[in-house]
Amino acid sequence: MKRIFKWIAFAVVTLIASLGLTFWLRPLAVFRVLNKAQMYLIGARGNFTNVAGYRIHYYTLGPSDGPVVVLVHGLGGRSEDWGKLAPYLAKAGYRVYLPDLPGFGQSETPADFSYSVGDDARIVVGFFDALGLKQVDLGGWSMGGWIVQLVAAQHPDRVRQLMLFDSAGLYVKPDWDTKLFTPVSAAELEKFDALLMPHPPQLPEFVVRDILRTSHEHSWIIRRAMDSMLTGRDTTDGLLPALKMPVLIVWGDVDRITPLREGQKMHQLIPQSQINVIPGCGHLAPNECASQIGPGVVSFLKK
Repeated sequence: MKRIFKWIAFAVVTLIASLGLTFWLRPLAVFRVLNKAQMYLIGARGNFTNVAGYRIHYYTLGPSDGPVVVLVHGLGGRSEDWGKLAPYLAKAGYRVYLPDLPGFGQSETPADFSYSVGDDARIVVGFFDALGLKQVDLGGWSMGGWIVQLVAAQHPDRVRQLMLFDSAGLYVKPDWDTKLFTPVSAAELEKFDALLMPHPPQLPEFVVRDILRTSHEHSWIIRRAMDSMLTGRDTTDGLLPALKMPVLIVWGDVDRITPLREGQKMHQLIPQSQINVIPGCGHLAPNECASQIGPGVVSFLKK
């Protein structure tokens, strides 16, 4: 019996040591597993579909017969980024779809894809078609906001209501170094985090190391997307005044990536829009300030 207990103790210690080593070597992989577990706990279920020949991952949550809401993440993001806001919509009776754009999250990373907002918009419309979504309430965050503006402008019959969260899309040259989206040093990562969050956390060295490693692996996707956006080819200044559907604009008032003045300009360009400014929140407002944003989003959708 003592020998059995020794073997059990040895197995437990070995397992704990292995988990500890895995976390130290690849903390982001552990965080991704935890994020998936969190999505499962809020009722989200993952699936895949084929869009334009690419394998696209998405989550669904909320009642299957509820009005459809589709939320599109931003540059460098993933569907799990909506994990704090989406439950507000699901609890209000909406069927929520959270797709991963090509190259991000669990979707395919095709080498032959442009990663431009124009092609991403076509992927989103293809996602509607693949799942038989005739008309949706559509929201997007940052680059995702830019993408959904294009979808709404080009396919107004498919979008009941539009939601823009700290959105890009206007013809504006960033006043920050866009190379920070692919940091190559701890100092650059610190500067990037300061752009994203008013109060960025102090990250352990081993986490910083893994973030930089992952950034290097995916930098070609980010650069391809960023280079396309910086051409100004798909900007929406001229499209927004023609939108007819109700539009909600949500913005963190200390956003440094897409400053509040850009949200205010969008509000001016879209006569029927309403703008909700969230005090003390930055570019990650839909995640970090979901409790302040969620009730207002539900109220907008139910009007």
